[in-house]
Amino acid sequence: MTSAAPTLRGCPWPAARHAAQAAVRPLPAERVELAAAAGRTLAEPLAALTDLPAFDTSAMDGWAVAGPGPWRLSGRVLAGQDCAPLADGAAVEIATGAQLPSGATGVLRREHGTRTGLPDGTAQLRGEVAPGQDVRPRGQECGRGEELLPAGLPVTPAVLGLAAAAGHDRLAVHRRPTVELLVLGDELLMAGVPGPGRVRDALGPLLPPWLASAGAELLGSRYVRDDFGLLRDAIRHSPADLVLTTGGTAAGPVDFLHTALEATGGHPLVDGVAVRPGHPMLLAALPGGRHLVGLPGNPLAAVAGTLTLALPLLHALSGRVLPAAGPAEPLAAALAGHPADTRLHPVRRGPAGLVPLPYDGPAMLRGLARAEALAVVPPGGLAAGEYAEVLALPTS
Repeated sequence: MTSAAPTLRGCPWPAARHAAQAAVRPLPAERVELAAAAGRTLAEPLAALTDLPAFDTSAMDGWAVAGPGPWRLSGRVLAGQDCAPLADGAAVEIATGAQLPSGATGVLRREHGTRTGLPDGTAQLRGEVAPGQDVRPRGQECGRGEELLPAGLPVTPAVLGLAAAAGHDRLAVHRRPTVELLVLGDELLMAGVPGPGRVRDALGPLLPPWLASAGAELLGSRYVRDDFGLLRDAIRHSPADLVLTTGGTAAGPVDFLHTALEATGGHPLVDGVAVRPGHPMLLAALPGGRHLVGLPGNPLAAVAGTLTLALPLLHALSGRVLPAAGPAEPLAAALAGHPADTRLHPVRRGPAGLVPLPYDGPAMLRGLARAEALAVVPPGGLAAGEYAEVLALPTS
């Protein structure tokens, strides 16, 4: 069982991410209406229920023509209408998206054709049309039964549109993982201007949008005082798949997280990670198949913990593939490294490459707020011109 796995202490950063993803299996699948599938994850491949397009379609406003010109013009066909077959030498006005009449060999664009009235009250059409011109043939995008998308992809607005176009009313998606956020610390203010000995809680506003972008459902966010019994009971009675805590991961006089875990039957899977900032983060298995991720209390350190442990776990629960660090990009300036640990540093992209941002201390968010990504800096650092992998940051 997962709870019997040995505890990884001070493990390398890549191993910690892997351990978080390997700790859980994807949550069960269910079929839901398209509108309810947004933000969730495909539990099975998305296959086309029809050819796309399902019939030969005009790609332009103009005239559908049959055979060589000139053509005798009569009638009109709009999108959603049927049309009689065309004989050679005949043409019919046609709108973009309308079904091409059988017998038609191409579409003459309106701006490329010349229409001339005839004495009998009909019209003649002249122009140059190659066979198949401005026609979207049936099955051009896909054929019925063809796999369009693999399982494991997040359901974005574009995925919803494709699913609808392919004939789906419902999608098989994984259940959203639920999260409860416990913000720990007597020194925290939930509102107002910080004062002597008090600091504003920055993680309560910062984390929920990030969790939502990973496909999670936030059950609640609540403040827990520095009290062993309160923390123990909050962990024990949480119904969430993931209990996410901020602060209390170290060994200070009111850092009760480790003892509260023990009291609730929790078992640490990762206890400390060789990464800066954020090395005192932890991952634990809880009774009932639940899990806990303990983030350090310093904001940038907590962000590192989110990227290292919380997001990989949520991706695994959601049935998603863990996004790898992005393609390596050159550094516009050197990035100092820790002698033994991986370092995550806020960066922006500039003409010469990744630009390291200042204000990157564990308790600072000023650099992160301007960052486009976090650079993954190996032990020892990187020189200007060397390449660093990057971790994407949520934009909303």
